[in-house]
Amino acid sequence: MLDSLIQFDQTFFQALNGVHNPFFDQIFWYATKPIIWLPLYLIMLFLIIREFRWKTITIVIAVALLITASDQLANFSKYETLRLRPSHEPEIEQQVHIVNDYRGGQYGFFSAHASTNFAIAVFLIFLLHRRYRWFVPVLLIWASIMAYSRIYLGVHYPGDILAGVFIGIILGSLFAWLTRLAVQYQSRCEQNC
Repeated sequence: MLDSLIQFDQTFFQALNGVHNPFFDQIFWYATKPIIWLPLYLIMLFLIIREFRWKTITIVIAVALLITASDQLANFSKYETLRLRPSHEPEIEQQVHIVNDYRGGQYGFFSAHASTNFAIAVFLIFLLHRRYRWFVPVLLIWASIMAYSRIYLGVHYPGDILAGVFIGIILGSLFAWLTRLAVQYQSRCEQNC
């Protein structure tokens, strides 16, 4: 059963990674660079400040902890599962489309990019969706582009991405719930102190 899933994952990866051209090579190469998304990050920060005022400090701390948790969990998983990235898999590495000779680290299960970006997206959706409904699709599209870019660049299998998205959704939901509790507690203290 596991062998069949791994084979399907490789075949699906090759189908997705095999569709490429020089224009999209550059688009997806730069899509993974944080500086490209700076305007979106500033919009995120603006909406958080607008919604939470001085409690933004709590939100920023929560996001920093969320990013750390997602990244460290992905790193732990990579060195526990030892699943080679497609760009390092001897059976297929010669067929993998690589951009700018970037191959990533040796192991890739699960994708930290997918996990972290979906964690942030879900976290912000939970905190901002009532007032800023228009921002929900923006966050989901951003996280999806970041996740798909990893397949396009040849450094993750679709299974790595799906696992990362799943973990990101769980972490984002958990941190959003805990952050809401912290913000509610701060609001009660503000009123009663």
